[in-house]
Amino acid sequence: MLDSFVESRPWRDRIKADPVEFPHRYSDPRDIETVALLSASLAYGRADLFKPKIAGILSSLGPSPARAMASLTVSRAAELLDGFVYRFNLPADVGVLLLGIGALLQKHGSLESAFLAGRTASWQQTLAKFARSVREAAPEKQIIRAMGKTRGLAHLLPSAEAGAAKRLNLYLRWMVRKDAIDFGVWKRIAPSELMIPLDTHVMRISQWLGLTDRATLSWATAEDVTTSLRMLDADDPVRYDFALCHYGMSGACPAKPVKANCQKCPLRSRCSIGRRARGSG
Repeated sequence: MLDSFVESRPWRDRIKADPVEFPHRYSDPRDIETVALLSASLAYGRADLFKPKIAGILSSLGPSPARAMASLTVSRAAELLDGFVYRFNLPADVGVLLLGIGALLQKHGSLESAFLAGRTASWQQTLAKFARSVREAAPEKQIIRAMGKTRGLAHLLPSAEAGAAKRLNLYLRWMVRKDAIDFGVWKRIAPSELMIPLDTHVMRISQWLGLTDRATLSWATAEDVTTSLRMLDADDPVRYDFALCHYGMSGACPAKPVKANCQKCPLRSRCSIGRRARGSG
């Protein structure tokens, strides 16, 4: 059911409505992995609001964002982030992210190597250690002196131990999987290890499809949904994420069900809302 749903629709046509659009502008693996982390980190709220913010930063970084981040100084970061504000985040927050990425590139050569340097038996703890490593690699005190206080740094670089870690899991999906949407530039992690990037759209549709009976956007729910998806594809359970997310984002499957949409939905036979719309329960 979900396999045919994913395979029968040109989901790549939705790339321009997704933050994955930004790393798709680059071909060098270092540019892809660095731009992807910046894009995933700021991908909260409305896409029409955060995408111009990401685009502005990338424009300032020039044709090779990875090279620019690796050589970035605090004073230069203060210049290019002057006046930056996006919801919870101020210049110092993004300065920590950019300078932290640059420092990890200098130390490890790639963000993949930096990620693997902190790997543990727990995927959740590994994600948390990676976020901390970005922050700890940045000269945070110098950044605050040059740019002012941080405000939403814990939101920009969240701890996976405090929630579903949607944006960190999204970043890993982009890096590890390989298809028309995801890049597969990280070669030392298997797609089977990934966790679903759980957001409100995937959560809602997963509940309706019976992939979870949990009601909170938590790590436990992400594990629950991923476990259900592994029953469909043990080697690549997260391949369903983009389609499920954009089915919700596009309005085809809104939070408040629309009977006409439900009646023509290809997932209706497995969906509790769809069966109700057909009058079968």
